[in-house]
Amino acid sequence: MDRVISRRLHPAWLVAAVAFVALVGAAGFRATPSVMLRPLHEEFGWSLGTISAAVSINLLLFGLTAPFAAALMEKLGMRRVVAGALLLVSAGSGLTVFMRASWQLLLCWGVLVGLGTGSMALGFVAIVTNRWFVRRRGLVTGVLTAGGATGQLVFLPLLARLTDAHGWRTAALTVAGAALLVVPLVWWKLRDRPQDVGVTPYGGDAAPVVAVPGSAARNALRSLAVAARTRPFWLLAGGFAICGATTNGLVGTHFIPAAHDHGMAETTAAGLLALVGLFDIAGTVASGWLTDRVDSRLLLGGYYALRGLSLLVLPSLFAAAAHPGMIVFILFYGLDWVATVPPTVALCREYFGASGAVVFGWVFAAHQFGAAIAATSAGLVRDRLGDYDLAWYGAGALALAASLLSLMLLAGKRTRDGGPAGPGIGLAFPGRPVPADIT
Repeated sequence: MDRVISRRLHPAWLVAAVAFVALVGAAGFRATPSVMLRPLHEEFGWSLGTISAAVSINLLLFGLTAPFAAALMEKLGMRRVVAGALLLVSAGSGLTVFMRASWQLLLCWGVLVGLGTGSMALGFVAIVTNRWFVRRRGLVTGVLTAGGATGQLVFLPLLARLTDAHGWRTAALTVAGAALLVVPLVWWKLRDRPQDVGVTPYGGDAAPVVAVPGSAARNALRSLAVAARTRPFWLLAGGFAICGATTNGLVGTHFIPAAHDHGMAETTAAGLLALVGLFDIAGTVASGWLTDRVDSRLLLGGYYALRGLSLLVLPSLFAAAAHPGMIVFILFYGLDWVATVPPTVALCREYFGASGAVVFGWVFAAHQFGAAIAATSAGLVRDRLGDYDLAWYGAGALALAASLLSLMLLAGKRTRDGGPAGPGIGLAFPGRPVPADIT
């Protein structure tokens, strides 16, 4: 019976399942900032701006680590890098229970967890899908991306209740334990390439394993140097920076404190934010399905425009305590939370070929750079003005600008079949020529 099942189930699906679990485990700590902001402020007297700075370091390192981690996975393998990353997340989360000064928060919450989660960022998703899948690549990208939303869905209500009943230290230790439990599974079942288990990628022929000379850091920087000479890179990076600012940086970090300012219980606000994660699963999987069928440039333009409109109406919903309207916002915004990821990954693969995963790591670094700026800026806005209204309006306007940046990619689109194929970066994927660099 085991032999029959093994013949029916391609190993790529097992690798994707293990990657999904690892991403869920890493998402746990990324869900904690919003439920710990106020408890840390009340216990230590640190301003929201100071605590938000730790969140910003976390988000910034989460992004900056991604391209180097992707290149390191090419050299050392996914299993070693992901297992080490989970250990960093667990250590950083667990050590926060001993902190007494704000610099310790910056070190544990910002540096250690930022490095750990960054090593399992969306560049990891790109490597898994690029190596193991030819068919269903967009769909699998959507499912794996939804792993972060699933982690938020699983952990946010639990962490909010634990923090409310037993304090934030219990919540931090819970996240540390969850990340640690995933390590044995990753070491046991995660495999680097189809050739390691004697199969071809799902839906395609075996691709040659090309040994990339040089160090991982040098290769990551080389990919950035080449990609940065192209117009699509800056349009994708600019749009994704705004994506990070309007999701992780603002809503993911400040939605619960903002709701509390308007009289909503933190556990209720955490439940609403968890619903964002629930709807995000559906939205991201659907986006992956659409990415296999619709031009990714059009998808990004639509996603960012709808997000901008939803953020522009949020202050009025808070002010009116409009709970039915807030549920509509949560549904609408949740479907769009990280739906941008599958088309962005697809465009990096289209424009930059075999180096697409590493280049996407740099695009994702821009995402987290935007998130870091938004996390700190929104905290400062709240400290100075007493509310978050200016932050919501600014984010809505930025999202509309990101829609325009995405649609600008259409102006330089190359014909996929029979059109000119330029050098790109690295090797083209089977059946998908790499368009010429657009400068």
